[in-house]
Amino acid sequence: MAKVIEGLYYSESHEFVKIAGSVGYIGITDYAQHALGNIVYVDMPEVDDDIEINEDFGAIESVKAASDLKSPVSGKVIEVNEALEDEPGLLNKDAFENWIIKVELTDTSELKDLMDAKAYEEFCAE
Repeated sequence: MAKVIEGLYYSESHEFVKIAGSVGYIGITDYAQHALGNIVYVDMPEVDDDIEINEDFGAIESVKAASDLKSPVSGKVIEVNEALEDEPGLLNKDAFENWIIKVELTDTSELKDLMDAKAYEEFCAE
């Protein structure tokens, strides 16, 4: 069973958001990295890009598939995880520790449409 962490918000496209004040750390879940396999490339937006909920903000390539990254929230990109440019496999080592982008949230009410850990576990089990 893939690891799920309490206190995060989860999307049906297997991204997570960790909230710290008005900042959201967005990454892929452990379930997603298991499904993708060995990750070889992460395409990320630029700092200061605006991202919209449910819109693509990048992509992940693994040895077996490429997958678009869909944003679970709207906001402005304030940081990208540059370590992933040199070592995309960090997502395989620990998907939750290695967020992909950090955003300044524009609408925290969007979080209510995301799943909590229990709902996400049930979603993945289906």
